[in-house]
Amino acid sequence: MKGRKRTFLLITLPILALFVCFNTVPLIQGVVYSFTNFKGFGSYDWVGLRNYVDLFTDPRVGNSYWFTFKLAIVATILTNVISLILALALNGRIRGKGFFRAMYFIPNVLGALVVGYIFQYLFTYILPAFGEMIHSDALSHSMLSSESTAWIAVVIVCCWQAIALNTIIYISGLQTVPEDVYEAGALDGATGWKQFKNLTFPLIIPFFTINMVLCVKNFLMVFDQIMALTKGGPAQSTESISYLIYNNGMSGGQFGFQSANAVIFFIVIVALSVAQMSISGRKEEQL
Repeated sequence: MKGRKRTFLLITLPILALFVCFNTVPLIQGVVYSFTNFKGFGSYDWVGLRNYVDLFTDPRVGNSYWFTFKLAIVATILTNVISLILALALNGRIRGKGFFRAMYFIPNVLGALVVGYIFQYLFTYILPAFGEMIHSDALSHSMLSSESTAWIAVVIVCCWQAIALNTIIYISGLQTVPEDVYEAGALDGATGWKQFKNLTFPLIIPFFTINMVLCVKNFLMVFDQIMALTKGGPAQSTESISYLIYNNGMSGGQFGFQSANAVIFFIVIVALSVAQMSISGRKEEQL
């Protein structure tokens, strides 16, 4: 027992030390800087809660929160609806479903920046050229150049990449549903939509919860797609919270101010995740 305990300590202590060094310490430093006017270099003074007060009066911060939440809500709904439809199709009795599952998972393997740059080229050159070829005014201009369509382009890219993992998770959930449940339901006339509503979906609620929490968290923290596609433009209309914190904190001389923004953002994400888990947990208990 002593040998096992010693081995356990030798393995866990270095891991714990690395976690504290690269996660906990920077987190604490960020909280400390949020109470200062630190610019990212040089000296700084304590300003108390001024940064937190200014966050609620800064229109740029407000716009970034509005855009980020709008993106997260729309992308989460689209991603889960499409993923569930694909999972139902790929879980059926079709030929080559193993191949199709592997193909649908490829977007999740690619880096978000790589995907973003590919879609940037598509939206900037390929799609407008196609629009001119078919004489379509709506498609003849880059989606990234207009405030009304740039956010839609970001949603498309985010969903395209997120659907891959969500589909795999839903397939895993569907495979846990016993066949005799469907057979018993068929005897009671539960087929098609009734079968999905009353049998399939209630049994995969835990997997639905996982996908919802992951989607909301990932879309709220969207950064790479913004960096590759729009860099917050046009006219800061697609500036996410994460991008604003990075851009103005690292190169805009607002390190202390954006540290406060990061603290508030962290609290918001944790609160939303806990609320989602609590609501989904109550639904599971009711079922």
